Amino acid sequence: MFQSATRSGQVAGVVAMAARADGTVLYQGAHGVRRMGDTQPVTDDTVFWLASMTKAITCVGMLQLIEQGKAAMDQPAAELLPALANPQLLTGFDADGQPQLRPAKRPITVRHLLTHTCGMNIFMWDPAMARYMETTGVSREIDPDAPKLNLPLIHESGERWQYSSGIDWAGKVMEAITGQKLGVYLKQAIFDPLGMESTGFACTESMYARRAYLHLRQPDGSLAPQELGPNIPPRIERGGGGLHSTAGDYMTFMLELLNGGGRLLKPETMPLVTENQMGDLRVTPMVSVRPDLSHDAEFFPGVPKAWSAAFMMNLEDAPTGRSAGSLAWAGLTNCYQWIDPKKGVAGLVLAQHHPFADPVVLDLLYGLERGVYEMIG
Repeated sequence: MFQSATRSGQVAGVVAMAARADGTVLYQGAHGVRRMGDTQPVTDDTVFWLASMTKAITCVGMLQLIEQGKAAMDQPAAELLPALANPQLLTGFDADGQPQLRPAKRPITVRHLLTHTCGMNIFMWDPAMARYMETTGVSREIDPDAPKLNLPLIHESGERWQYSSGIDWAGKVMEAITGQKLGVYLKQAIFDPLGMESTGFACTESMYARRAYLHLRQPDGSLAPQELGPNIPPRIERGGGGLHSTAGDYMTFMLELLNGGGRLLKPETMPLVTENQMGDLRVTPMVSVRPDLSHDAEFFPGVPKAWSAAFMMNLEDAPTGRSAGSLAWAGLTNCYQWIDPKKGVAGLVLAQHHPFADPVVLDLLYGLERGVYEMIG
């Protein structure tokens, strides 16, 4: 399955892994090349840009601060980061195409940031925000130098679920609480305790030498590699999407949570990770307005899904065998993971190309899942 996808050129390189809670490896494989057209192979220790698989790690870091009494789930986030005070809400556009704004009625809470119910969004899945950014010239969703939110909300906080930059802002909240850069905090609080030596916002020389190249799918279906660029620390350490890591490191993080998370969180905090934290709201399909970056995306259509304070949760069993209550998410670069607490397994598939929700990689993910569940019975 994986060899077929890489040999045919549908995927440049991919690493996949699945394991039981006790660490028993059910599948581990690295296939293809780091850069299409080259011969350097992808290996188990190849470094991938995780993109939004970063989010769960940032969320766990935020939950650590909550259990230390430095924040609270339902605390207005502006009390911790004044830039989040008094947000504006986009209501539409006038006859001249100018955006119409009004003050939001509800404050943004920490819970809203962690569960994608804060009213923010990501432009590639929202036509109104894409239009707003084009009209106003605002080029990015998070600006750490801005004294306030540089984009309006698209709905009131807590009103509905919409995939968002909220966890990027949660990362800025964490920096305000700790007085540290996000990467420094996560290294001390998560990476070092778990021995995740190949994970970070900035790549060490060793990590950079093992990076997989990002590829862009072309109109003819081929993959065009993009240059890595210089190895310099990012200006913004984005808690919603900036980490680089390996399959082994991320599996270590997932297995820690699968085994109760005791090295990271107290037992009384873990339900925030493993249980629905947005009430009756449900995850909705992500309809793309940037097909070069993402296809329309919906995992297991027809299966209701919610969000914990760290992961998407399927509320019913999925057709692959994934149990109800499993914890999962993905990254824009076609990285995918899941944790199944009921059946005691976790797995991931890491590729490195746009657009997101690539049908070929999703088939690999679901094929891996089905194989794992058939194996464990």
